[in-house]
Amino acid sequence: MADSEEDARAILLVVGRLVKAHPRLDADLVRKSVQTAYEELRYARVRTYLPVLMERRAKDLLPPDEWAERNT
Repeated sequence: MADSEEDARAILLVVGRLVKAHPRLDADLVRKSVQTAYEELRYARVRTYLPVLMERRAKDLLPPDEWAERNT
C-alpha cells in the first residue's frame, strides 16, 4: 500500500511502463515486483527519484524475458 497519493501514482506509472516494456511477463508479477521495490524504498528521504529507483529495482526483481517465453 502506498503512503500517499503521489506514491500511488508513481507506482501505477512504473507498473504501466514495465508492463509495456515486458509484455510477455504476467502483469500481476510486474505489479508485485513494483510493490516490493516500493516497500524497500518507501522511507527514502529524497522522494524526487523514487519512481526511477522503483523501476530499476523492480526490473532487477523480474525474471528475464526469455523466462517468460519458455513458461507461456
